[in-house]
Amino acid sequence: MKVCAVIPAYNEVTSIRDVASRALAQLADVIVVDDGSTDGTGAAVADLPVKLVSNEVNLGKGASLWRGFVLALGDGADAVITLDADAQHRPEDIPLLIAAAQAHPGRIVLGARLWDKEKIPPLRYFGNRFANFWVGWAAGARVADSQSGFRLYPAALLKRVSVAHGPGARFAFESEILIEAGRAGVHTVSVPIAALYPAEGRASHYRSAMDTARIVRMIAWKLVTRGFDLPALVRSLSLAKP
Repeated sequence: MKVCAVIPAYNEVTSIRDVASRALAQLADVIVVDDGSTDGTGAAVADLPVKLVSNEVNLGKGASLWRGFVLALGDGADAVITLDADAQHRPEDIPLLIAAAQAHPGRIVLGARLWDKEKIPPLRYFGNRFANFWVGWAAGARVADSQSGFRLYPAALLKRVSVAHGPGARFAFESEILIEAGRAGVHTVSVPIAALYPAEGRASHYRSAMDTARIVRMIAWKLVTRGFDLPALVRSLSLAKP
């Protein structure tokens, strides 16, 4: 199975080289999408054996992920692993996701942090649990960590799913792809990963009011257009824990 890593990066000069280097120790194929950075993020990995592509301006996480997906699929990837550039994910955990994909062919594999409750800031923990409920309902299947950016996507899913990925998508992209996958019959399986919040890490690019509003609007529209789909709610609550 050919697995490619896609790392979207926006102003991550302090961490991108370390993350990319460690990803290369796990996989031969690593794509870094420099999302219009102004701090030298692209230059920090230019001499590494990664495929580096750059957006001329900041387009957001969804657009950058999609660009990486297109490149990975064009290179013949059977699966794509995504991880964030801010060192909140351990590239050394990539084999865990691949093993889960091999044990559960065709599923999305999520690196789930919520088991590590004591390591997660309380507001973020409860926010993630809240998001899991709504994403799971819209997807019609339980989701262990809907906000984790550390995932493995089967190539077959990426070739068939239709998800908004323009500049307006931003962080809503990762929730919507789980919903559209669930509606297409592709559910998730999760593996526990550490919850890492480096003390020296930069402030999150997630804009609480605007990005949360985008996600809420997207989920609400999907539920409304399906008449709130109560059977999907039951499935999301009653299925065995992923």
